[in-house]
Amino acid sequence: MVYQNSVACFFIIHCLLLFSAEGRANVPAIIVFGDSTVDAGNNNQIITVGIKPSIPAYLDPNFGIEDFATGVTFASGGTGYDNLTALITTVLPLWRELEYFKDYKERLTRFQGKDKATKTLNEALYIISLGTVDFLVNYFLFPIRSLEYNIDQYEKFLSQNAGNFIKELYNLGARKISISGSAPMGCLPMLRNLNIVLGRTCFEFYNKVGRDFNEKLMKLVENMRKQVDGIQIVFSDIYDPVTKMIQNPYLYGFEEVKRGCCGTGMTEVSYLCMLAKSLSCKDPTKYIFWDALHTTDKANGIIADILVKTSLAELI
Repeated sequence: MVYQNSVACFFIIHCLLLFSAEGRANVPAIIVFGDSTVDAGNNNQIITVGIKPSIPAYLDPNFGIEDFATGVTFASGGTGYDNLTALITTVLPLWRELEYFKDYKERLTRFQGKDKATKTLNEALYIISLGTVDFLVNYFLFPIRSLEYNIDQYEKFLSQNAGNFIKELYNLGARKISISGSAPMGCLPMLRNLNIVLGRTCFEFYNKVGRDFNEKLMKLVENMRKQVDGIQIVFSDIYDPVTKMIQNPYLYGFEEVKRGCCGTGMTEVSYLCMLAKSLSCKDPTKYIFWDALHTTDKANGIIADILVKTSLAELI
């Protein structure tokens, strides 16, 4: 039977479990913004104490404010810092995620009372994870932004949008913020599949784009720490952990790094995995990638462990 991994990144849940086990989970809520890397559509249910093991989607009618009070995600798979990205993928743009957060703040205030709600929002952990789709689906695929900006300019455009978004969150009460950058895009199975001539090796060009974008986000974090009073913001690096897993898979118990577990492992993403279910691998724990773009639960757990001991340790 094929193990049904979610497309979403579970590192938030893993982090909560690790913090809870260490007796250090002292944030009242986890509030999430981003793309499919933090989309709650297929979250596994993990039994734990404290904050709920899964983070419900704000638009899920099966949950109410009593659930959202301790954790909620506004993430929309396929979105980006560039509004054009969401228009191309026909999903919620980041500004709409922010509007839903404003609605959430009002509902939380009615539910908890003004003082407690303010405390919850101030002490909550905010996770922001997006950006890759801006490059892969927008800039490199459609000749719109690439005619307006060179790649360096576009990276700056995205980082400026990220900065504006964070400032909006801060004005609405956010103080503890983690922003994640790009993974090694050139090593994603979907892009490797385009590099057949060179044996489906990683595309260094795309990896460099990811590194350069990350550097701009790190500079953004550094500047905000200096300029925004009371903000606690960190850059959560996922590029390095994923790169190390790809370069030394056997150290982590992986065997396959070039293709995903679902379908053919080279082109399928999200719901397309279900259409190619008969082709999927039998043991996803041997794979770094679940589909052509997203990492497996096991890989996410490794990333989580690293983040808990590094960037997120500064916030909790």
